Amino acid sequence: MATNYDRTAEDLGNIVGLEHVNLQIPDQAKGTLFYISGLGLTRDPYMNTGLANMWINVGKSQFHLPTGDPWVLRGAIGLVTPDRDALLKRLDSVKKPFAGTKFKVSPNNDYVEVTCPWGNIFNMHSPDIERFGAINLGMPYLEFDVPVGKAKGIARFYEVLFRAQTKLEGNGSGKVAHVTVGHHQELRFRETRKAQKPYDGHHIQVYVQDFSGPYKELMKRELLTEESNAYQYRFEHLVDVDSNETLFEIEHEIRSMTHPLYARPLVNRNPAQSQQSYQMGGDDWDWELRRSNVRLTGLPPIDTPRAQALKDRRAQRVARAM
Repeated sequence: MATNYDRTAEDLGNIVGLEHVNLQIPDQAKGTLFYISGLGLTRDPYMNTGLANMWINVGKSQFHLPTGDPWVLRGAIGLVTPDRDALLKRLDSVKKPFAGTKFKVSPNNDYVEVTCPWGNIFNMHSPDIERFGAINLGMPYLEFDVPVGKAKGIARFYEVLFRAQTKLEGNGSGKVAHVTVGHHQELRFRETRKAQKPYDGHHIQVYVQDFSGPYKELMKRELLTEESNAYQYRFEHLVDVDSNETLFEIEHEIRSMTHPLYARPLVNRNPAQSQQSYQMGGDDWDWELRRSNVRLTGLPPIDTPRAQALKDRRAQRVARAM
C-alpha cells in the first residue's frame, strides 16, 4: 500500500545493535579524566563501580575499560557529541595532566580527532541526522584499518555468516566495506597500505536476532573461541568464506536478543551541568533527537468488496492521529 516509501531503508539485517567496545587501560584515574571530564561521557552508576573496571555510557552504547596493558583499536572510533565548542573546552582543560602521553586534539572541518593517552583515536562528530540518525550522543561507527584486498572478503563474511547488510565503496587501495550493526551503526573496514599493527585482544560486542545460525557456521568452520553462556559466544577471525583464510582479527562478543542486558537503559549525564552554572531538571541527557513520523499522503485507492469499511477506518485513524 505504501508505494512512496522505500521499505528497505528501515531494514537492519541480522545484527541489530553495537553495544560496547572493550579496551584495556592501565590507569583508571586517567581513564576517568579522559572519558568523563574530557569527552563528557558518563560512568555507568550501577555496574562495575570499583577500581578494576569501569563502564562508560555513550547514548545507547558503552566502553568497557578493564585495567591492564593498554589495548588500541586499529583504526578509529566514531562518536557523536552535542556541542563541539564545549568538547574543545573540556579537552583543553585536561591536557596538562596528559603531558608526555599520546593525548592529542586535532580539529578539522568534519570532526575533532582526539587521541587518548594510550593511542586510541576518536572521531568526535557533531550531530547530523542524515549521516548518523536522530542522535546527539552515540557511537555510529567503528573503523578498522585492514590490508589492501581484504575489504570485499570481509563484507562477504558478514553477509554469509551473519546475514548482515553490507556495501563496498571506493576503488583500488581506497576500498571500504560497510557492515550494518544496528540502527545508524556500522563497522567500517578501510583498506590501507600502512603496516598492520599486531592484534592485542580488544573486542566489540553486538546483538543478533538469529543467534543459532551464525553459531552453527562458526562451529563448522572451527572459528568459535568461547562458549560464554546461554546467551553469548565469541569468535575473533574474519575469514574468506571459500578458503577459510583469515582476513582480519577482531574478537566479537555475540549476544542474543534474550540476553539479560539487551536494551538496558543507560544513564547519560548532561556534561554542561556545574555548580557555577546549574539548571534544575537538567542533569540527565536525552541522547535521541525527536524523529518525524509523517503520515503517508496520496494513498492508493481502495477497490475491494470491503472498500467503504476500510475507507471509514482509515479516515478515523487520520482524524484521531492514530
